[in-house]
Amino acid sequence: MNDNKVLLGMSGGVDSAVSAYLLKRQGYDVTCCFMRNWDSIANNDIRGNPTLSGSKCSQELDYDDAVEAAMDLGLPILRKDFVEEYWNEVFQQFLKTYEKGYTPDPDVFCNKYIKFGHFYEYAKSLGFTTIAMGHYAMRIDEHHESHLYKAFDKNKDQSYFLGQISEEQLSHALFPLANLTKPEVRNIAEELNLTSVKNKKDSTGVCFIGERNFKSFLSNYLPSKPGDIVDLRNGRVIGKHDGVLYYTVGQHRGMGIGGIPGYSDAPFFVVGKDVGKNLLYVAQEEGNRLRFSSAAHLSSFNWIGSDLPSGPYPCKAKFRYRGKDLPVVVEVSSDGKSAVLRYRDIPYVAKGQIAVLYQGERLLGSGIIEEIDGEDGKRIPY
Repeated sequence: MNDNKVLLGMSGGVDSAVSAYLLKRQGYDVTCCFMRNWDSIANNDIRGNPTLSGSKCSQELDYDDAVEAAMDLGLPILRKDFVEEYWNEVFQQFLKTYEKGYTPDPDVFCNKYIKFGHFYEYAKSLGFTTIAMGHYAMRIDEHHESHLYKAFDKNKDQSYFLGQISEEQLSHALFPLANLTKPEVRNIAEELNLTSVKNKKDSTGVCFIGERNFKSFLSNYLPSKPGDIVDLRNGRVIGKHDGVLYYTVGQHRGMGIGGIPGYSDAPFFVVGKDVGKNLLYVAQEEGNRLRFSSAAHLSSFNWIGSDLPSGPYPCKAKFRYRGKDLPVVVEVSSDGKSAVLRYRDIPYVAKGQIAVLYQGERLLGSGIIEEIDGEDGKRIPY
C-alpha cells in the first residue's frame, strides 16, 4: 500500500476543502470522499426539521458544495453512505442515553464509529492506509506511538470530540488544520476562490444531522410526557415540564418557572431527573451547593497511548466542549475500561456527559459519566 495516498472526508464545508488543498500542496495523492450518514425521511426526522420544505435536503446541498470544491482543487471525489451504521451505532446510543435521563454527546461517537471507524475501514478496502479530516486537532508521534494534542487555534480546538478514538486509528489520521486559525483557513479559501465553501457558515447541531429545534426533533423518537418540576431542597412542586428527557443538568432557561411566592428572584437550575417517576428536580443557586459533586465514575474509558497510570494521577478534565480544563485526580481500573475522577468545587457534572482528560496540551483519554457522588461522598440517585 502507498502511504502517500490519503482519503479525505470532504463535508462540503470550508475546513475539509482547505484541508484537501493543504495535503495536495504537501505532495499527498488526495482523494476526497463525501459521507452521507443521515436520511431524514427514512429516519422520521420530521418535527423540528427546518430543511424539509427546501427543493433539496441539506445533505445533498452539502454534497453539491463538496463536489464543486473538489473540482476547483482538481481532486477526485467519491461518495459513501453510512446511514445504517450511523443509525445503529451512533443515533440509537444517543436515544438510549436520553431515555435514561442522561446528557449524551453524539459527536464523540460519530467520530469513534463513523469517521475513524467505518470510514477508515472503507479507506483501507480501497487501498488507502491514511485518512484525513478537517478537524482542528493535532497528532504528534512520540515514543513510537501517536498522541492527540489540542490544535493551535484554541477557540476552534475540537480534540474534545476525539477522546474516544484509539491510538491505532489516530496513527493513520492526518489533521491538516492543526496549526492554523479559522481566519487563516477562511483566507486560504478566499485566495483559492473556492466559491462553494469560502463564505459558508460552520455547521452546527447534531453531527451529520444539522440544526434542529431540539425539543421537537427529540419528540420524533421520544414522545413527550408532561410531569412535575420539583424543588429538590423541600420536595415542593413548583411547575410542570413537558418531558424530563428534554432537559439537561445545569440548564437555567426554558423551564417556565419564576416569580413563585416564597422564593427570591435567583434563577432555578436543573439538578437532576427521575425518569421512572417523571420528575424534573430543580433548585436555586442561591445559598446551596446542590450543583456540586465530588466524583464521577466513568465507563467506556479510553486512554490514547501505552502510558496508562497505575495509581492516582493528577490531570485536567473538560466536561463540556466549551468548558474549562478543571483539576481532577483520575484512578483507572486494573483492566483500563473504567475510571473514577475525584475533584472539588466543579458544578453541573452530569450523567451521560463525556469527561475528557488533558495533561497540558495533550489529550490523554475520555470516558462516559455513569454515576456521580455528592459532596458527602454518597452516590447521587437522580
